[in-house]
Amino acid sequence: MTKIAVIYFPGTNCEQETKRACEAAGLKADVIRWNAKELESYAGYILPGGWSYEDRIRAGVIASKDRILDAIREGAEQGKVVLGICNGCQILVESGIIPLLAEQAQMALAPNINPFISGYYCTWVKIKNSSKKETAFNSVMEDDEVLSIPVAHGEGRFTTKDTALVNELIDHDQLLFRYCDAAGKIIDKFPVNPNGSMINIAGICNKQGNVLAMMPHPERATWQRQVPTYHEEGDGPGPGIKIFESIKEYLK
Repeated sequence: MTKIAVIYFPGTNCEQETKRACEAAGLKADVIRWNAKELESYAGYILPGGWSYEDRIRAGVIASKDRILDAIREGAEQGKVVLGICNGCQILVESGIIPLLAEQAQMALAPNINPFISGYYCTWVKIKNSSKKETAFNSVMEDDEVLSIPVAHGEGRFTTKDTALVNELIDHDQLLFRYCDAAGKIIDKFPVNPNGSMINIAGICNKQGNVLAMMPHPERATWQRQVPTYHEEGDGPGPGIKIFESIKEYLK
């Protein structure tokens, strides 16, 4: 059985939910501390949500300087799966691993823009599988499939002033998930876009498709009983598990 390392930083609080989501998809997962030295035996790494180092300075930046990110970067270059969820997403962006495996940050996860709430915002949103290429995270999804997934963050707005970078991400089909309405329409305004993220970006993958940084929480939609439509659709696998099932298929 393929084994995934769920990386625990001081302040991480979604490690157990992420571990259970991996196991529900048929993956074996261990929670590994940020100062672990032996990571070579793992086929992939997941950086879960929370508030690493209390989000001091800005979200994810201190954790992005930890030595374990060197091993994660090396694994990404070797084709191992790397998934950053919420705070993990912020860490991957701050490290430069997303979007282009660079040595320094090329984008930012800026404070939310929300007409009603300043700071932390938690709600259910829709995201669309908007990339036409098969990656380690969408292989079991239909083209343009819409997923119901929660967000819970205060700094989740993908942004950059580098228009050439944005064009490159579009050209290489790296905008894997985008906020949309129930019909899959991309509407760049609240509440469809819950944080003001540029061009409704919810998740960005690298060019090779083995690294993903996403702000929504798929581990919180692993089972239908977690989803608001539970009473309509009954129990069973939830929409979020498809991301973990895709990881399993990729690692085969």
